[in-house]
Amino acid sequence: MEPSKCQIFCMNSMSDGLARDLHRSPYMDFRIWLARQLGPNRKRAIKKRIAYWLTFVSTLFGKRQASEPLVGSDLAAPHFAPGDRVRVRSREQIQATLGLFGDCKGLVIMPEMWRYCDTEQRIFKLVGRYVDERELRVRKATGIVLLEGLMCEGTQVFPCDRSCFFFWREEWLTKIE
Repeated sequence: MEPSKCQIFCMNSMSDGLARDLHRSPYMDFRIWLARQLGPNRKRAIKKRIAYWLTFVSTLFGKRQASEPLVGSDLAAPHFAPGDRVRVRSREQIQATLGLFGDCKGLVIMPEMWRYCDTEQRIFKLVGRYVDERELRVRKATGIVLLEGLMCEGTQVFPCDRSCFFFWREEWLTKIE
């Protein structure tokens, strides 16, 4: 009998009860162990220190200008309500809001979201709280919206059928009057 072809390489071993048969390197095991030992506050503090030193060193060598992500009056986010028509900003404008780690106030833009740049959309819902599945906690959020019909279908490497909404920062959207 031919083994089933599954998108997750270890599904067969998991169904047989051999879940330790994962193809992970010792380095990955160490990273997972370290992430579990550090709390979210320590992770944030470490990330902030790394960002500071990377910016400092890159400024010394002239590779990057010492500046914060662009969030000025030009990109100030208006307050949105469900049903509002919005335009997703251009790729260049969104990239101007991203920091050293490719995030805007902690939210990264997924590569699958770039195709919606310069399109008109409608606000579906404002996000006040969400479930952080990495830490199994409910977290508060401000300045994040969901757009009607824009859902994640997975990546080319890992197709997914969960149909989760993309999270959009208000700074990435402009209101259409």
